[in-house]
Amino acid sequence: MGIRCMLQRYGNVTKGPRPDDGSSEDLDSDSDHGNQISRPMVMPISPQQLKKGYDPNRFRLQFEKETETDINRRKRQAMKPYHPMPESALEVDLADIYRPGSVLDMPKRPAWTYKMSREKVESQESKMFAAYLEKIYSSYEFKDLSYFELNLETWRQLWRVLEMSDIVLLITDIRHPAIHFPPALYNYVINDLQKHLILVLNKIDLAPPSLVVAWRSYFQEKFPDIHIVCFTSFPKKGIVNDGHDQKVLLSRKVRRSHVAVGPLQLLAACETICQGQVDLREWKQKIEAELKGEESLASQVLESITMEDGVLQKYEFFKDGTLTMGCVGHPNVGKSSLINGLCGCKVVSASRTPGHTKHFQTIFLTPSVKLCDSPGLVFPSLVDKQLQILSGMYPIAQVREPYTPVGFLAQRIPLVKILKITHPDADETSSPEWSAYDICDAWAEKRGFMTAKASRRDVYRAANNILRLAVDGKLCMNIAPVGYYANKGTWEEHPGTQEVIIMQQQLREVSCDEESDFTSSDEHADQESSHSDGTENDDNETVTSNKFALLQEC
Repeated sequence: MGIRCMLQRYGNVTKGPRPDDGSSEDLDSDSDHGNQISRPMVMPISPQQLKKGYDPNRFRLQFEKETETDINRRKRQAMKPYHPMPESALEVDLADIYRPGSVLDMPKRPAWTYKMSREKVESQESKMFAAYLEKIYSSYEFKDLSYFELNLETWRQLWRVLEMSDIVLLITDIRHPAIHFPPALYNYVINDLQKHLILVLNKIDLAPPSLVVAWRSYFQEKFPDIHIVCFTSFPKKGIVNDGHDQKVLLSRKVRRSHVAVGPLQLLAACETICQGQVDLREWKQKIEAELKGEESLASQVLESITMEDGVLQKYEFFKDGTLTMGCVGHPNVGKSSLINGLCGCKVVSASRTPGHTKHFQTIFLTPSVKLCDSPGLVFPSLVDKQLQILSGMYPIAQVREPYTPVGFLAQRIPLVKILKITHPDADETSSPEWSAYDICDAWAEKRGFMTAKASRRDVYRAANNILRLAVDGKLCMNIAPVGYYANKGTWEEHPGTQEVIIMQQQLREVSCDEESDFTSSDEHADQESSHSDGTENDDNETVTSNKFALLQEC
């Protein structure tokens, strides 16, 4: 479904002539005050066949479809030698990514009342969303824009979560927090909704402690009204004994126990915000039980409710003495894993594939604390698309040209040295320059990736495998705030750095049980690149460990 079809569905749009430049199959154009505006086609991620009375693609991720011209251009670029970039290339400024005050905002739900019919509310939302897209594509070229969510249904899920939450948890991946922090969302929650926002720097075991502290200081200085919490969570081997007999356990999905570092920080932030209006003692007892190893108590969770088309009641702060925390953020930042970590066991499904969570659902952590897991949603920005792929926002199985992201990675970290590969064309007398394609070719040879028919090196599969290693944190590329590397020594001596080191040390005992050599990643993940639908096993969660040490050793 193209942008034209989308706009016609959500509002009236005057048709314009199609461009005659050889790209008419990929681009539509409309006339806007005499200017030609090119808009991309919309590509639903892993679409499914329509069923009678139900649209399974309703909550699918929808991104722009790239043209064949762009894909072929990047393939040629990936075959050219690349040149390593200085450390400062990893430094980013939030203002350059989101351009606060520009049209790269967020679509805000139009004013509505409970007396309005559902059809009228949705009609208003559709017209607003069509105008929102029109402003963006009128102001920016498609090639300059990032991938961002074009499915109105997913935005509606975000609106619902924001409306029903007392505290909004904005979860970011510590490796790329700047691209996961939309200032428009911050302004909307703080100024428009007048609610509290907690920034969760998640997966802190995947970054040097000094960088964690630098990002925490950066956000605290730029956005003084937020609370910041460091967090990480991952499944632990074994299962939780919940008191049921063996036959019952075999007949349902097994709940694995989860290890989390940071719940006490989150509890302290919520206590500061609630100021005694909500009884959080039971939540504190749950955290203490988990720290003591009393898993049966720590993993006790109340009912879980799916809210796909539920009717929301009128919002009241801390209604009935209950705290509702909404988890929002981009795909693959760890929203579902954070909830599992707080609960002490698996209560919501998590996956490496972006878009796995289709609609929001509520989970009662205690009788007075309710969590709300929402779908991952990508905000419009000017971040490089290759960085988006490496950060896990875009499903790797759907990447049509995976070599350029590998080159982006190789320019910023010593990828050849880390992978310990030899150039395919190297001999005793020459040392040829590396290209992104050469890296994938050499990695395919080392891993034994061969095509089924011709038995040639499967370069595409090798590229996909490298991207998955990057998303899983086994090849860590950490972006940093501007000026970090010039003052790296100061940040390493910062008092907060020792605090983060202690938090990371709490994970060492569990991390030692995991395979430290990233070259032995499971074959199941490698095979996923050959599946056209990009689906994964729900239990195939990303197990994080302290992998940034690999780069330090190099």
